Amino acid sequence: MRKLWLLPIIAFASLATFTIVSYNHNQDKIHESNSADPSNKPARIISLAPNLTEILFALGLDEKIIAVSSDSDYPPDAANKNKVGTFWQPNTEAIIAAKPDLVVCESFDQQMAVAETLRRTGLNVLILRVESIKEFFSAVEKIGQAAGCTAAAQQLTADIKNQLDQIQAMSSSTGKVKVLWVVQTEPLRVAGINTFVNEIVELAGGQNTIGPTIDQYPSVGTEEIIGCGAEVIIQSAMGAENIHKQQIAAEEFWSRFANLPAVKNKRIYVIDADTTLRLGPRLPQGLQTVAQCLHPELFTQPQESNQEMKRTDG
Repeated sequence: MRKLWLLPIIAFASLATFTIVSYNHNQDKIHESNSADPSNKPARIISLAPNLTEILFALGLDEKIIAVSSDSDYPPDAANKNKVGTFWQPNTEAIIAAKPDLVVCESFDQQMAVAETLRRTGLNVLILRVESIKEFFSAVEKIGQAAGCTAAAQQLTADIKNQLDQIQAMSSSTGKVKVLWVVQTEPLRVAGINTFVNEIVELAGGQNTIGPTIDQYPSVGTEEIIGCGAEVIIQSAMGAENIHKQQIAAEEFWSRFANLPAVKNKRIYVIDADTTLRLGPRLPQGLQTVAQCLHPELFTQPQESNQEMKRTDG
């Protein structure tokens, strides 16, 4: 990776398939297709990324999944699958030994290197870049083609798009809310506009308080925070455990910016990143979680995503 100081955050966020730096992609090496014969459906599939595992399960391919990355934790049945290394360090030997018909992986450097090795041994590998909502839908379609379930992939994308459209329509019925999305506080770094996070913010009826920046996730100082006028602050929880403690810590940290509207009005939210930031089939639940943070008055009925949202009620 180009920036070592980001590795701890990337390691967490990538489990949610949320890339917080730009990978140095070599487009000539990325093949977002495979050579599988559509009439020869793969019976032994391996996934090397949590979001890809979720897509495979959502397409009804669970019985054909023979192994996944050790960080694939959803749906619960994924935990019962054999493991072939982590998201960042796939176990090439274990993958080859499992004799898969199809391996699906992401397009960043570590997995690309493994993919090239697998291809040299004759294995069929589908490499996917999934860093935006558009790329997510493309990934679903490509997996459907490679796995011989095109109709299921089309239905899944249609269902997800319909849910996203409904949430967006509801969220756009009121004025845009100024949002500051924090990826870490020490040092303070936020999500810029050239990110998947920004897509979520805008779909949820928000406006990123951070303008154009060179870095996708820039470091910001006190003056920038004070002047941003954020009405809502959202922080991605570092792990799904102890979100309540993380919420308390966030409130304490932001108390130093007492004049910021989000702090003054107690609108600081620490949310579970797995659903919100993982570019997978649970994207609608994640979007609704964010929309509830921005427009709680529009979501008065209990929802599943309420359990993933922690609000400061004062």
